[in-house]
Amino acid sequence: MRKIAMVLLFSLPLFAGFFPQTMHTSISKVTKDSVLLSKAFPTKGMSGVLIHRYSDELKAITNRLIQTLPAHAQLLKGDIIHHNSLPTINTAIKVGDKVIGGYLYHNVLLLAPDAKSYAKVTSQYKKNWIHPDLFALFLATEGDTAPTKENLKKFAKAYQVGLIAIITQGKVKLLDPISGYTLKQKSMRGLPKKGQAPFYMRFDKIDAGWFSKNTTKNYYTIVDSI
Repeated sequence: MRKIAMVLLFSLPLFAGFFPQTMHTSISKVTKDSVLLSKAFPTKGMSGVLIHRYSDELKAITNRLIQTLPAHAQLLKGDIIHHNSLPTINTAIKVGDKVIGGYLYHNVLLLAPDAKSYAKVTSQYKKNWIHPDLFALFLATEGDTAPTKENLKKFAKAYQVGLIAIITQGKVKLLDPISGYTLKQKSMRGLPKKGQAPFYMRFDKIDAGWFSKNTTKNYYTIVDSI
């Protein structure tokens, strides 16, 4: 029995319970720049969206928010969806409006030092993994040489990414790109001493923008600054 139990233990996913789950709640109180949630998000720093129902047939996302204290969320200023042909949403928040915490958390971008560590994480958990090739192309068009909290947030909004998983020295950290909070960290062994800079991707070279320039920095030096 002990041997069977050990087999079951080691067959569990490496990151079981690591990723916060998307959850649904509602607004119970509204102040000037913040709201009180009927049910708290599981983790401080989780972002979410507020949904207002205009009628039985029409509802829309009207705000982004970040949980800063248990059940207390700060409202983020700015448009949720920007389009030149659409009017800016300016709907007043009301008690009872629905909230989705961890919006799009099933869409995850993983930054890794090499293909082996990338495959190790992505094979252990069923997520919609956004390949870093797409982020590399995004950086090239932006003229950036390395990932930062600012370009990760911009990328997340443009490509509907909910979470950024980043492999650093000896661990994996989970970043909410909208709030900028590190939600969780977990140890990880068997990582290379020096990774592919600025992160693992399948391109040998990208002939666009500053991103095409060679970097002398180590992968871990780059991601530790995020």
